[in-house]
Amino acid sequence: MESLVPIIVQIVTGIIGGQAVGAALKQAAMSQLPKILSGAIGGVGGGALLGSLMSNPAAGGALKGLLGDAVGGAAGGAVLTGIVGAVMGAMKKG
Repeated sequence: MESLVPIIVQIVTGIIGGQAVGAALKQAAMSQLPKILSGAIGGVGGGALLGSLMSNPAAGGALKGLLGDAVGGAAGGAVLTGIVGAVMGAMKKG
């Protein structure tokens, strides 16, 4: 059960980050499903990436644990949702 908590935190914060970017970038009129999916996937990816970077002893310990999962999840969800929104917007124009 302890191994599921970081993943759940990453998914939830990824969705929140994706929704924030989706609301901010109105030109890429995305429906809720792509924002939720890209936010969740980006959240897990961003949380895993930040977690692997923070496991390095030289990186310090500022963002370890659930805080690192939350920050990485939100950032990853926001980035991937922005990329998906840009691609979908370009596909609609062309």
